[in-house]
Amino acid sequence: MSGGRWRTLLRAVVVCAAVGLVVGAVAPGVASAREAGSGSPRVVAGVPLRDAVVALPVAEESREGYSRDKFKHWVDADGNGCSTRAEVLLVEAVDAPVRTGRCTLAGGRWYSSYDDVYVDGPSGLDIDHMVPLAEAWDSGAHEWTPQRRENYANDLDEPLALIAVTATTNRSKGDQDPQSWLPPYAPAHCGYLLAWVTTKVRWGLSVDQAERDRLVDLAAGCPNVPVTATIV
Repeated sequence: MSGGRWRTLLRAVVVCAAVGLVVGAVAPGVASAREAGSGSPRVVAGVPLRDAVVALPVAEESREGYSRDKFKHWVDADGNGCSTRAEVLLVEAVDAPVRTGRCTLAGGRWYSSYDDVYVDGPSGLDIDHMVPLAEAWDSGAHEWTPQRRENYANDLDEPLALIAVTATTNRSKGDQDPQSWLPPYAPAHCGYLLAWVTTKVRWGLSVDQAERDRLVDLAAGCPNVPVTATIV
């Protein structure tokens, strides 16, 4: 998706709700954490949201051994001078910023879907990991190699994995899952749920029981849109 990807996602979910769309599955389910980490990437396409939620593997979570430093983030993966943070800002800008030097951004405008506000200039924005690094650790990333954790923390290939939002809302969210935190802007909840589930499916991450119960409740009130993810 381009600069308005989150606004586009929210509109799509709202339209689906208005017409009562229910999409049938064209794939049998989602992979477990062990399966997702092996072999070539595979695509889960068209699994209805509610089916994708109940197919997520359930496991107890543990924060033991976690450190944010174990996820090398904001790297310049393609060597163009822009960090992952800057790449997300460039892609999501409503009005493009001016880029100078290696990759210094000035000006520009962004839409923060969590609180339905527009932000001028990049300084008031954070890049949110849809599934926070600590939550990913709890949900299976503690078993990953350092390179896989780095890939997760800088995932530019999945448009829903990283999002520019106001620093206030990102820091309010912290490392919480949807059982304890949702965007303050209620119309964003269904899009947020879709992005959360997509990220968990893509990376083969598990859910704990309380998280699963909350996801099931949320999905019941959202359009049963298809989840499509390339499992890595």
